[in-house]
Amino acid sequence: MKKISVVVPCYNEEENIENICMAITKELEKLNNYDYEMIFIDNDSKDKTKELIEKQCNKNKKIKAIFNARNFGQFNSPYYAMLNSTGDCTILICADFQDPVEMIPQFIKEWENGYKIVIGIKKDSQESKIMYFFRSCYYKIIKKFSNIEQIEHFTGFGLYDKQFIDILRNLDDSTPYLRGIVAELGFKRKEIPYKQPNRKAGKTHNNFYTLYDAAMLGFTSYTKIGLRLATFFGMIVGILSFIIGLVYLVLKLIYWDRFVAGMAPIIIGIFFLGALQLLFIGFLGEYILSINQKVMKRPLVIEEKRINFKEDKYS
Repeated sequence: MKKISVVVPCYNEEENIENICMAITKELEKLNNYDYEMIFIDNDSKDKTKELIEKQCNKNKKIKAIFNARNFGQFNSPYYAMLNSTGDCTILICADFQDPVEMIPQFIKEWENGYKIVIGIKKDSQESKIMYFFRSCYYKIIKKFSNIEQIEHFTGFGLYDKQFIDILRNLDDSTPYLRGIVAELGFKRKEIPYKQPNRKAGKTHNNFYTLYDAAMLGFTSYTKIGLRLATFFGMIVGILSFIIGLVYLVLKLIYWDRFVAGMAPIIIGIFFLGALQLLFIGFLGEYILSINQKVMKRPLVIEEKRINFKEDKYS
């Protein structure tokens, strides 16, 4: 009998835990000839999420839990739980109902048809239209400048074959960016469009910093454009500065008694170059930070506790 693993990352989702657990269990129990496990991984929630997860684990031994010692970020935590899954395939789904639970049977059907990866693609969303627009712009920029053709509006929601999970275990990546890895490894995949609903309860935990962090991880992992822009802008500004300087010199020689350049061009030029330098020093810092995190090889997650796991944990 084939086994399906469902990974549910959560952080301060006390209002959704019971409902998402019931909804996923209902979908899985509709499927004949499949065993299942559900893995909740909690990113050090500050509300009653842990207590509610423990309650679900006590009710059903097929429901497992990993509690992180602290918040290890929105990418490390679900990735780590996927590595700890034991099913023939693993489904990653959020606890806030923005990933439609009813798509699980469709994912499994396409997996049985031979696809190693089946992913959901947001073709529309009930979230803020402004946010959706900015996300679309970001994905298009990453897709255009990446060496790997990136997947637009893919959040990680999908099904992954055991063969793909085994490869993830061997990557030994301390700063994993699943959205890029899926595109990079080139497995045969099926993309299923869906409209992303609003959260069923609670509020989003994303803010400017977390969104920026996610954007820069993808940017530094799969593009060179930040460093290349620094080179190109340096060349362009250098050439323009030489031309402007030459023009000023000629005008001063011809109209030496009438031509007054003043301080304004000098001040504007200094501020412009200063801003440009700071911008690209920031880009360079992001790349160095990414390299530093990979070189340090720190663990993806430090566990505080796990429930209903019989086998040794992934290391």
